[in-house]
Formats: sequence, C-alpha cells, structure tokens
Amino acid sequence: MDDTPAIEEALPAQVLPAAPAAVDGSDERRDYRPGYEIVAERILEYIAGERLVPGDRLPTEIDLAQMLGTSRAVVREAVKILSALGRVRAHKGRGLFVAEDEGMLITSRWGGFFRPVDIDHVLMLFEFRRVQEMSASSLAATRATPSELRTIEVAMEQCRHGFVHRQVDVFNQADDDFHAAVSAASHNNFLVSAVRDARRLQRQSSAIGIHDTLGENTGAAVEEHEAIYRAIRDGRPEEAAHATAAHLDRTLEDYRREIQRRLFG
Repeated sequence: MDDTPAIEEALPAQVLPAAPAAVDGSDERRDYRPGYEIVAERILEYIAGERLVPGDRLPTEIDLAQMLGTSRAVVREAVKILSALGRVRAHKGRGLFVAEDEGMLITSRWGGFFRPVDIDHVLMLFEFRRVQEMSASSLAATRATPSELRTIEVAMEQCRHGFVHRQVDVFNQADDDFHAAVSAASHNNFLVSAVRDARRLQRQSSAIGIHDTLGENTGAAVEEHEAIYRAIRDGRPEEAAHATAAHLDRTLEDYRREIQRRLFG
C-alpha cells in the first residue's frame, strides 16, 4: 500500500450504524464511510479481543449482524473485504473462520496485541517499521548486489509512473515491491520477515477504507524513495538509514493529521 494515508484509513468510528445513512450533498460529513467498512473494523476488533487464532471459527453472518446491530447484507460485504485482506475465510457449508495464510499474523507474536483500528497500536507499528527499515536500508547500502539494486530502482521508477499517471494500483504494488526489495538487499532474513510482517499489519489497518485515489503527499513518498535508493546505490549506509527515517517520520505525521481530522473534523 502507499505508505502515505493516500486512502481513507480505517480509524475508529464512534457509532456503528445499522446501515449507511442516506445523505445529500449539503450535509454529508467529511468522515462518512459506508457501514460495511465500519463493520469490517468491528469484526477485526472481535478477532483481536477474543484472541482468535488461525482456524478458529467466527460467528455466522446472522450472529455477527445481531452482535453488531446491522444487517446480514452489510456483514456479507464486510466479510468480502476481510477475505480479500486474508483475514477471514468463508467455507461453504461450514461457516466463517480466521484465515490461516501467513499474512494474517494472528499468531502468538501478534494475536493478542495488535488491534488494527486502535490509534495507539497503529502509531506503535510505525515506530516498529522505522527501526526495522532503517536497519534494512543501512545494511542494503553495504550488501546490495547489482541485480538487487536494479530491482529497487525498477520499483522506485514504477512508483513514480503510478503517481504521475494516477494509477493507484500500480503505485501501491510498486510501493510494496520497493520496501521488499530494500529489505531483501539487507541479506538478513529476519529483517526481511519483520519488514514484510509490519507492512502486512499496516495494510490490515489501512486497507479497509480503500478508495481509488492517491493522496496529496504521494509525490513526497516518490522523492523519498529515490533518496533511499540513491543512498543505497552509492554505498552510504548512514544516509540510507536517515532517508528511510525521514520517509517514515513524514508518513507518520500524515497519519497523525488524518487521525486528527477524523476525530475532530
């Protein structure tokens, strides 16, 4: 995903509507989101709160609708989102289950801790990413092979292409590819795993409210990617770490502003 909150991130909502309220152009709230997005958040909260692990059964769609005070149709749309995120699996004739794919991260490492719609947890996740990715980029500056440098460069160029041509899917994929390529160039499998897992967690906290737009600071992310790439290419580990820190610090500030807007308008 785009590191910037270029999309409408899933942040806590104060009220769970039974269904999306009808609005007209004159009084639509800026932070309005469809009911199924909010229900998807509530299901994630339920998984975390109940400390469910991969393979555990979830309540039925009917039961979830009753628990959350909404309709089964809204729950069904929420389940589609969570299935696409790899958080739940629907087995015909058997019901809903916490997904077992490795992107879930509902394991002993994270299951009882990370709440994707908790503001403090999202901020802590950025702190975690900062530590891991600074180390990864620093090591990449001393260890990257020519082919690894080319992979990073191609991802960087694709990010720019997606931004310039307003192709959000292209940008988002290239953004993932860029960070993955930097961590791979560190030649440290633990960092590769940590960076991958942290970014998957971030997707779970931000992808619920996806709208097909690129944010106002996506251009800054493109330039920051280039600064990271150049420092790695030129073999400057301290500069690579600094550029990575600046990238994630700016991204975190974007999230803080979005949180402020959501909470206080």
